[in-house]
Amino acid sequence: MEIDVGLSALAFWGFIATVVVAGVWENIRKRDTKHETLRRMIESGQPLDENLLKQLGLIETVENDRPDRAFKISALWLLPISVGLAILAIFLGYIEQDARTAVLGVSALTACIGIGAWIGGMITSRWYDDKRGR
Repeated sequence: MEIDVGLSALAFWGFIATVVVAGVWENIRKRDTKHETLRRMIESGQPLDENLLKQLGLIETVENDRPDRAFKISALWLLPISVGLAILAIFLGYIEQDARTAVLGVSALTACIGIGAWIGGMITSRWYDDKRGR
């Protein structure tokens, strides 16, 4: 049974590593494609304006960047996850008592992070004046 558990863990972390590497590889390829497009436009003598560079994603706009909203959205994800983990812990407790304690600890940690994200959203929301849209 120990070999099966080890192989399962190896497969899980292998999957996670594959997803991470694929995401990084995709971002690198997208950036290279954008830069190649820009290089060809410059070589062909086409005029470059700010709108075109924004469309290509070479100029980032942070006009709508609102960390308070990002904090609150994160909290709205984390808090229900912590509840789900607590429910999972109850069911796992019927199988193994130690598992219930460990998963309840993870649930509490997730809840604390979610509460911290919500508080962070409340604090940072004071930085923006809703009347001016900033």
